[in-house]
Amino acid sequence: MSASVRRHTLTAASASGLHRLSYLEWGEPTNPRVLVCVHGLTRCARDFDPLALALADRYRVVCPDMPGRGESGWLKNPMEYATPTYVNDAVTLVARLGVDAVDWVGTSMGGLLGMALASLEGTPIRRMVVNEAGPLVAAAALERIGTYVGKAPEFPSIEAAERYIRTISAPFGPHTDAEWRFLTEHVVRPKPDGTYRVHYDPALAVPFNAAAPHQDIDLWPVWGKVRCPTLVIRGALSDLLSRDTVEQMKTSGPRAQAVEIPGVGHAPTLMQPDQIAIVRNFLLAG
Repeated sequence: MSASVRRHTLTAASASGLHRLSYLEWGEPTNPRVLVCVHGLTRCARDFDPLALALADRYRVVCPDMPGRGESGWLKNPMEYATPTYVNDAVTLVARLGVDAVDWVGTSMGGLLGMALASLEGTPIRRMVVNEAGPLVAAAALERIGTYVGKAPEFPSIEAAERYIRTISAPFGPHTDAEWRFLTEHVVRPKPDGTYRVHYDPALAVPFNAAAPHQDIDLWPVWGKVRCPTLVIRGALSDLLSRDTVEQMKTSGPRAQAVEIPGVGHAPTLMQPDQIAIVRNFLLAG
């Protein structure tokens, strides 16, 4: 991680009390042009290191660890790992940053959160990239994610942890060995005995599984209220975001632009130069 990145924390509130929200900040701290990047369900802020480095010349890039992940605190009530808490945290974060408007990049859960925030009257979101998320979330993908979320396995070595991450994250598509190690190192933590564990609150699974049996999630009413310019990115092999859903996203709500990434499922990591270029070109066009 470049020395130009800074880590900060703030105190956020949910119904059960206060929690710590950690975030990374890249670029000039006085730049009024801010980009907020939010990760997927079991990932963390560090996923956006390559994208943040590529955009820090034009933006103050802010990447939070959502509660229960990364360096942020865990919630007392697991059922609060849900959109209302995340929206509240996002609004608190924007207030801390001292700006009236932000651009947004959200992957999977982060994309759904962006949609929810962008649908609200007076939203701070000016321009948005929704990476592998949409107003109809396929039940098949929810079932696949349910096979590993909250299981929090332990590993005898970093190599074993990487094999696990490569397996559950195979839909991310082809990556170099160095990229897979990067994607592993930031979601596991060493234990005193030399073993490793997945580093997120296993209780994330509680609200996720409370919705079982999983059905498609219909968020079309939310999408219909989004008005900011929006780009939707779909992995061509996605089991979560269908091509038909993307076509409907292009003609409803904000009438999104759309790009499909070949050879990738759920979800493009936005680490590689061609994917970074797609995001950069859309954001800077505004």
